[in-house]
Amino acid sequence: MDYYLSPTHRQRFELEIKNSQFITTVCRTQGRDAAKQFIAEIRDEFPDANHHCWAFVAGSPNNVHLWDQSDDGEPKGTAGKPMLNVLQHSDFGETTLVVTRYFGGVKLGAGGLVRAYSQAVQEALTQTEHENIYPRRPVQLKIAYPLLGKVEYWLEQSDIEVTDKTYSDSIILDLAVIERTWPEQQAALTDLCQGSLTLIEPDNA
Repeated sequence: MDYYLSPTHRQRFELEIKNSQFITTVCRTQGRDAAKQFIAEIRDEFPDANHHCWAFVAGSPNNVHLWDQSDDGEPKGTAGKPMLNVLQHSDFGETTLVVTRYFGGVKLGAGGLVRAYSQAVQEALTQTEHENIYPRRPVQLKIAYPLLGKVEYWLEQSDIEVTDKTYSDSIILDLAVIERTWPEQQAALTDLCQGSLTLIEPDNA
């Protein structure tokens, strides 16, 4: 797929298993800092809970450097790891889940905990309202001043994001482009400028 899924907003789902309450809160988070902040907010919201187990894929699903998880006091490997496993196989990215548990007096055992936390995440993701996220990459566009007006107007009608603008002897526009639509857009921009533009793609530099 050339896109992944991500929650549209913070959402919450509840599950009861043998008198224990499992409250799953899911949120879109871009980067580790945002994920950790969200986890801290849930801890503050439910300070009397027994556990706040969590897992996140805080970037695109294939960026393993933005994966992490925690059992938060549950037996090792019974909560965070199975939560992350479900998340990894869900096509969701930029997503953090916190499963808040209120112990109900009945021990579930290691296998029961793995099933419970996996189920809590699976059911939450199945119900989560989401949107498609298309990965972007940086491109720099260098143009002459007379072209700025029509290029900016064209960009406003497109799905391209302008992240920065630098004025010198010419104008450099920093763009974030979507992989699947960029080749056609690049051709259209070249035609618009009648070839009078320079494209710099840092990824290929």
